[in-house]
Amino acid sequence: MYPNHETDVYGWAVHTAQLLREKKMSEVDFNGIIEEIEALGRSEKHELVNRLSLVITHLLKWHFQPTMRGHSWKYTIREQRKQAKYHWEDNPSLKNKLDEAIVKSYNLAVDKAAKETGLDEKIFPIECPYTFEQIMNDEFYPE
Repeated sequence: MYPNHETDVYGWAVHTAQLLREKKMSEVDFNGIIEEIEALGRSEKHELVNRLSLVITHLLKWHFQPTMRGHSWKYTIREQRKQAKYHWEDNPSLKNKLDEAIVKSYNLAVDKAAKETGLDEKIFPIECPYTFEQIMNDEFYPE
């Protein structure tokens, strides 16, 4: 019995790659391939949302808790911007999903910033106050 992509992704992937190399198309689980490729796309979009939310969280903290600013926040902002830029460069077609990604990222960031600072979520703007360009700009720190 061959591995199933729902119970053993690694075994299934190795087996499927071998079938494709051998051009045994009648044995290939094309529905599984389709599902895994779609999942990969969702994962790449999720990674962008995750990186942006981490940058935005720290920009919010920087903006709304100026007395708490420190090197660790600046380091985190710089590091997450780099990670987001690398991911963006590797997945340029995510540009089509940017508005959606920023909305999701901001919602996550507000929750995280409120939890980490003890500030009420209501003090943060309803919509993201930063543009994508500002979020990604190494020189931008909100005042």
